Amino acid sequence: MKFTLRQLGYFKSLCSHRNFGRAAEASHVSQPALSVQIKALEDIMGGELVERRARDVILTPLGRQVLDHAETVLQAAGTLDRLARDQSSGRRSLSLGVIPTIAPYLLPGLLADLRAHDLQLSIQIREARTERLLEALQTGALDAAIMAVPSGVTGMIEEVLFKDRFLLAGSAKRLAMLNASGSQVGPQDLQTEQLMLLEDGHCLTDQALEVCGMQRSASGINMGAGSLATLSRLVAAGFGLTLMPELAVSAECMAAKGLCVQRFGAPEPFRRIGLLRRASTNGEGWFDELAQVVRSTGESIVTQCQNDYGPADDAPADVV
Repeated sequence: MKFTLRQLGYFKSLCSHRNFGRAAEASHVSQPALSVQIKALEDIMGGELVERRARDVILTPLGRQVLDHAETVLQAAGTLDRLARDQSSGRRSLSLGVIPTIAPYLLPGLLADLRAHDLQLSIQIREARTERLLEALQTGALDAAIMAVPSGVTGMIEEVLFKDRFLLAGSAKRLAMLNASGSQVGPQDLQTEQLMLLEDGHCLTDQALEVCGMQRSASGINMGAGSLATLSRLVAAGFGLTLMPELAVSAECMAAKGLCVQRFGAPEPFRRIGLLRRASTNGEGWFDELAQVVRSTGESIVTQCQNDYGPADDAPADVV
């Protein structure tokens, strides 16, 4: 192997910053030193990796190929480095995936609780949608993942952690109009033209459509928001209604001025949050310990939501 990890790292930095000066600054080297290493890598690869322009650079077809492989090599090298450091310190390195409709609300408390429990785990977090996390679990890029279950994928151990109920969210005016009849509102009482959901690819969208008894092809459903934060601000401004999981309610109500929520009439819809790992992975006790901490953290957030926005109805509910 003629190229070095340093050269690949400099090349990745150049691709990220698209400028030799900024890439050198980010890599804590001089610009001439970085330029020399990029040129050396180009000589090894047998062609130019970037088109050099006055103020930026553009990847060549060869550069795109090299970048794909470079990222894989650098990730593997980083994993080996962490493994060596963990072995010497007695800690276990764990790569944990979390879906976007859980990560912002669960992770801050979870990471603090993990430190407090001192599980001897060095955790790297990856946030991605369900499909990507399942793929990463199957290929070994992740050790465990937190998502809505069941996943429907064979070869996985799934530990159910807690219920995450859905509340109806919107502006005060929208909710008042919906409640004008005086009867409790259920998910299937919502009209397609009222509903706003996350864009395709989020499992929360599929869950919301299911509990509302709607088809994805139904006309009038707005599925354009890329995150719950964006969705919250849109419905707070009066553009529609949405289903908000308990995990997100407190954070989004604090962040989105004018966002109001109310509980559905019984039975309340909910999703199950679980922790997954490959069945072929040796649990070694870490999985059960991690599940216990995640469960405790999640249940505390859900309980706080129920204290602030009304108690949950424990009657049999629609399960997603």
